Amino acid sequence: MQLRTNLILYGDNLQWLPRLPRGAFRLIYIDPPFNTGRTQQRTRMQATASENGTRIGFGDRRYAVQTYDSPAYADDFDDYLSFLRPRLEEAHRLLTPDGSLFVHLDYREVHYVKVLLDEIFGRDCFMNEIIWAYDYGGRSKQRWSAKHDNILWYVKNPDEYVFNYAEIDRIPYMAPSLVGAEKAARGKTPTDVWWLTIVPTNSKEKTGYPTQKPLKLLERIIRVHSEAGDWVLDFFAGSGTTAEAAARLGRRFVLIDNNPEAIEVMARRLEGLEIQIVKTSAHCGSTRP
Repeated sequence: MQLRTNLILYGDNLQWLPRLPRGAFRLIYIDPPFNTGRTQQRTRMQATASENGTRIGFGDRRYAVQTYDSPAYADDFDDYLSFLRPRLEEAHRLLTPDGSLFVHLDYREVHYVKVLLDEIFGRDCFMNEIIWAYDYGGRSKQRWSAKHDNILWYVKNPDEYVFNYAEIDRIPYMAPSLVGAEKAARGKTPTDVWWLTIVPTNSKEKTGYPTQKPLKLLERIIRVHSEAGDWVLDFFAGSGTTAEAAARLGRRFVLIDNNPEAIEVMARRLEGLEIQIVKTSAHCGSTRP
């Protein structure tokens, strides 16, 4: 398969990945299922001001709430590493010699996947474990509440890889009075702990797709680890955040997902861009992109 235009590929990523050209992608980001053991789903709702509403908001205002069916997928694997291994081996094949792979996980499987990636890429190709920290949602009364994800960064060649330091977005100093006005105005570069909010419920960015990641997170990765015109691959594409971030930054993209609802969400979200949507023969006629 030759890459001529942005692609959304519908089907099992393990069917599509071998058909993509070796060494074509400067950057691969994946956000695979976390193996939580449950169905991933988010309830979508619309609130309308109503004197007889059952939901009470700010200032004791009442709202009538209507809920809608939401996209969902099963997140339970008998052998998670056997599921990931051939896909990660394909990711290694598909990277350019100076390319990077980012694997977005959480505490459940990250340690095991790191060992697997060390085997596939080599331990010297591991660059960072980035902690994406957020402060949202309920609090546990039985343990410290889990409020972070883990992102593993590997490179094809530890002596030659893309890291555009000048493109890193700046964040405020926690104590600006201690660094002087000039530094405070410029801000500082982030460390390997990234404090970024999740996608807010009322955000225009929100698609309703479960596990959607914020644009700012993907924009930071794509801006620093690729160049304008590069190809970016996401083969657990979900809501299409990787593609929107890539398009905003002048990159080209290939997305893969086997969930028809994900394909529909991506097609709506990316409407107006030059994209070809391709299905495997097993899926022909089964979706409405």
